[in-house]
Amino acid sequence: MPELPEVEALREFLDERLAGRVVAAVRPVAVSVLKTYDPPLTALEGRTLAGTTRHGKFLAVSAGGLYFVTHLARAGWLRWQDTLPEAPPRPGKGPLALRFALQDGGGFDLTEAGHQKRLAVYVVHDPAEVPGIARLGPDPLAPEFDEAAFAALLAGERRQIKGVLRDQSVIAGVGNAYSDEVLHAAKLSPFALAANLDAEKTARLYAALQTTLREAVARNHGLAAGLLKAEKKSGLRVHGRTGEPCPVCGDTVREVSFADSSLQYCPTCQTGGKPLADRRLSRLLK
Repeated sequence: MPELPEVEALREFLDERLAGRVVAAVRPVAVSVLKTYDPPLTALEGRTLAGTTRHGKFLAVSAGGLYFVTHLARAGWLRWQDTLPEAPPRPGKGPLALRFALQDGGGFDLTEAGHQKRLAVYVVHDPAEVPGIARLGPDPLAPEFDEAAFAALLAGERRQIKGVLRDQSVIAGVGNAYSDEVLHAAKLSPFALAANLDAEKTARLYAALQTTLREAVARNHGLAAGLLKAEKKSGLRVHGRTGEPCPVCGDTVREVSFADSSLQYCPTCQTGGKPLADRRLSRLLK
């Protein structure tokens, strides 16, 4: 799933390529992709594009008083093409969900792999009209998001810190992968209760959040859209690396599985050497 660093890189990538160009057509291919109907997609045709902004994991392209907004969800991606095929896209079994064509022949496709179709597109007068954007918490890279603001968000949170970091209404843009990375860098258990973190642990977590996200954004700077997935994977230290040695201490990276996701962590770095219970595996063994 694209998270804040990858979406920020896509914002930068699109900002450089779309500003000043004119929309020819926006053609949905998957029935599930379009979440709004008024204004229609055809209202974008002939409009001159301006800047692209990021709102958590959402991208919003300004188009002459309207906004084309998309959320790539778990398996979506953006594929840029300097020259799009002349023939209009046809619905089928492939991953193509929508084509965004420019009058000079370029543009991009939105694709989504897998059977669960969650990629979303909106056409609105203001990005805040998108329900997911309206619910977003603060952006962790915003200048005003200091340690005091972070501590205030955690106060009273009786949930596990892993879930708090992933909750878009608390902090915008952090998903499953980077929450694993942040907790590993902070040397905290993903099951620790957010409200129970003392001042020292909160400071450590805030520093890890800032460093992890900013370093990932810096690694992605200037990369083409097609290279971002590989860059993300190469930069991860524990997420997706079950069974591999921890790059910090050499212990084996462990996993806890849930119904539709999993988390990875290092017992030595994060839980005092104690493996966390994998509830799904425990049920299978009964």
